[in-house]
Amino acid sequence: MVRLAARGGQVIGAASGCREIASSRIKSMKDRVIALIESSAVRREDVTFLIEMFESSLAAGQRAITTAQVACDSAERDFAALERSTPQQPEPVAVPAPQPQRVSPSTTAAITAIPATSIVRGLTEKEIRFGMAAALSGSAKELGTQMKIGVETAFNAANDAGGINGRQVKLIAADDGYEPVRTAEAMKQLYEKDQVFGIVGNVGTPTSAVALPYALERRMLFFGAFTGAGLLRKDPPDRYVFNYRASYAEETEAVVRYLVKVRRLKPEQIVVFAQQDSFGDSGFAGVEKAMRNLRGGDAGVIVRLGYKRNTVDVDPAIAQLKLQPGIRAVVMVATYRAAAKFIEKTKAVFPQLIYTNVSFVGSTALAEELLLLGPKFTTNVIVTQVVPAVNDYSSVILDYKNALAKYFPGTAPDYVSLEGYICASVLLEGVRRAGPQIDTEKLVEALESMKDFDMGLGALINYSRSEHQGSHRIWGTQLDENGKFQSVDLQ
Repeated sequence: MVRLAARGGQVIGAASGCREIASSRIKSMKDRVIALIESSAVRREDVTFLIEMFESSLAAGQRAITTAQVACDSAERDFAALERSTPQQPEPVAVPAPQPQRVSPSTTAAITAIPATSIVRGLTEKEIRFGMAAALSGSAKELGTQMKIGVETAFNAANDAGGINGRQVKLIAADDGYEPVRTAEAMKQLYEKDQVFGIVGNVGTPTSAVALPYALERRMLFFGAFTGAGLLRKDPPDRYVFNYRASYAEETEAVVRYLVKVRRLKPEQIVVFAQQDSFGDSGFAGVEKAMRNLRGGDAGVIVRLGYKRNTVDVDPAIAQLKLQPGIRAVVMVATYRAAAKFIEKTKAVFPQLIYTNVSFVGSTALAEELLLLGPKFTTNVIVTQVVPAVNDYSSVILDYKNALAKYFPGTAPDYVSLEGYICASVLLEGVRRAGPQIDTEKLVEALESMKDFDMGLGALINYSRSEHQGSHRIWGTQLDENGKFQSVDLQ
């Protein structure tokens, strides 16, 4: 169904830009795909994500026609093939019952003589491979690049120390450009071509909405994604999904409490600027929860400003902000370029405005963007973090900095790469505990038994069968005029 939403949307979108293809055929196919999505998905949130991906794919297909990347004769062939191959309604798949077979003693002996690792995907006697689908190009490439650096830093350090249970650890990264329509192919590449054992450090919420069902359908580990979205934090948790970080809802809830309790703002003086997708929705949910708690159960009216993913089109949001009287703070759930553009365009009109950002913004990238504009643009900019300050002197920070300098000389410490390093380090501890005869089920059991794991974070890592989020800790930071982050007590 993920492939139908992604590929089908592109084909239909391209066809809609060709006059030769009747609009009635296009409408019929759109309706058919949407009906299939709605009838096949088990949970309502899955329907929402698949429909969002389908609509995004439609737009991508339309762009392909208008930019002449696809010709109409090719679009016609693809569309006709889609019409033939797409059922009117989902058909149940009959699974034949297994037939008993007699196995000779010699065959049994031959089977047991095969090493266990020969039947485990992504695992050999000498290596274990993990995959990552992340933005390595496009407007969010800094996030994917830094996450990859962090994971590879931890893997390289482990390999130089002899590996884990005698195996070297390898990361294979696939670029999805922070576009859900590309994530399905990236995941397929990692699973089918690269044959990875599991996934670590995928970047983004809308992209995870595509990657997650793909991984779960194959019972593949999905660890340490760079997102705080609720779709990865179900109750009870999905067996193969583990998170290191606090959620976006926890981050925005914490910063709203800070603004009201510490900075003494009134709830009605706070608005939200959020990306118009599941990432923005996740952060907005935390603001709603905080407002309900502060207002005695009723969240009241919360003004939400927005922008489209992978753009910096913030003008409509600013126009809406100018209509709101007495606003003193904006809770931002955005990527670094959109956040910087919003700050740039509102600073002159609202010089005292407080801007808060969630950790996904990419702290270093945001600071660099704002410094290019001038020191005044760095004032009153707060970022919640899910890792300690990179200028800290705790054990894990020192280990991270030493390893980063060794394997990526000249690369500055960064909050995103630090998160990647911590995620990978926790994963490697789970791999070590699972033992030499590791498989996915043994790794899940090893992670679920991890109690009070102390990395030197100042917060212990805990997992269980009912808790697949290792940390709920949130750190506060604020930019100074030199573009450096200073610690802020959020309590």
